[in-house]
Amino acid sequence: MAKKDFLPIILGSDENAYGTARLFCEAYDVRPLLLCTVALSPARSSKMFDVEVFHDFELDEVFPDALLGVLRRCAAEYEKLLVIPCSDYYTALLCRYADRFEGLIANRFNPYNMLETFDTKDRFYALCAAHGLDYPKTAVCAPEERESVLDRLPFDFPIVVKPENSNATEYLRCHFEGQKKVFFFDTREQYLAMIANMNRSDYRGKLILQEFVPGGDGAMRVLNSYSDADGRVRAMCLGQPVLEYYDPKSVGNYAAILSRGDYALYEKIQTFLEEIGYVGFANIDMKFDRRTGRYLLFEINPRLGRSSYFVRSAGINMMKLLADDVVYGKRAKCVYNEAVALWSNVPRGILNRYVTDPALRKEIAGLKMDRTLKNPADFNLKRAYRIARVDLAQYKLYRQYYFDKEKER
Repeated sequence: MAKKDFLPIILGSDENAYGTARLFCEAYDVRPLLLCTVALSPARSSKMFDVEVFHDFELDEVFPDALLGVLRRCAAEYEKLLVIPCSDYYTALLCRYADRFEGLIANRFNPYNMLETFDTKDRFYALCAAHGLDYPKTAVCAPEERESVLDRLPFDFPIVVKPENSNATEYLRCHFEGQKKVFFFDTREQYLAMIANMNRSDYRGKLILQEFVPGGDGAMRVLNSYSDADGRVRAMCLGQPVLEYYDPKSVGNYAAILSRGDYALYEKIQTFLEEIGYVGFANIDMKFDRRTGRYLLFEINPRLGRSSYFVRSAGINMMKLLADDVVYGKRAKCVYNEAVALWSNVPRGILNRYVTDPALRKEIAGLKMDRTLKNPADFNLKRAYRIARVDLAQYKLYRQYYFDKEKER
């Protein structure tokens, strides 16, 4: 019996994993396989893919052998296996144990030392400086410097504080009063109160302190790209978030995005990615600084994020680019998005209430809204009920946690 062309193996079960599976199903007659520690709500009651659950799959002592077993089994039925991580820790695990999967995974990943550069702010911003990319003023502190770092900050309050990427998993596993993914502080007293709570927890990782760049959610930008196996950029799409999440568990993530085009920015980022030999997907967070007219880079995530379906809303299917490249050897001219489209992970009623910029409100009012989980090809009553429950919960969370960043800073 002849083997099938390829199988997408997706690591995770959140909105990102669902969106990734949806992209493959839209482009090819294929049924992806999701591997995860637990099947989260987005992955339940779907007819698009199969799900396999491995207890503690995200741990070093479990991941390599579990994935290796799946790869060896699936290699008997498929010519090529594509593995797509949907989180930072799965990406790191894949790169760390790449030699264990040699010859079994068709798509390439960046070397682990490159990932470490992205995770460490001082190294990442040194890389940005070397390639002419702008970034915000930043200070990094070790646990014993959490209070004293205030005496050497190269900027004033307000500030933004978050754990360094390399410590993200450790941070998520600890708990303390007032814990958030990202903090905004207007005064020293607010910062020190949070540190007092953090110091009573078992979190011993580094913290990043950055200047707060003026502007609300609409000042943020996110650029997604795909670079082929030879490190040549094949697609770029810029997005302007119109609303972020505000509840402590999700703060800093994008809830709704308008796709945009900016050729000058595309050219600059493309040159950077190709000079460093980057391969695969990139998700680059930045903010437009209206004081200088420059884009300030915050970070590069070496995988697509849960808001990345906005690229499909603009007409670009990143998974088709990957499969065409790796499976079928097809490489077309680089696609630079210029279409304007609206993607959202929350109901339109929330956008109508919490998008405060008049120009953005007017623009999104006339656009059809695309949502990752509202997939007509995968509709059933159980899924519709789960999505409706999540939507209702979002109204409550915004009422409880929303604040206007532009007005309050």
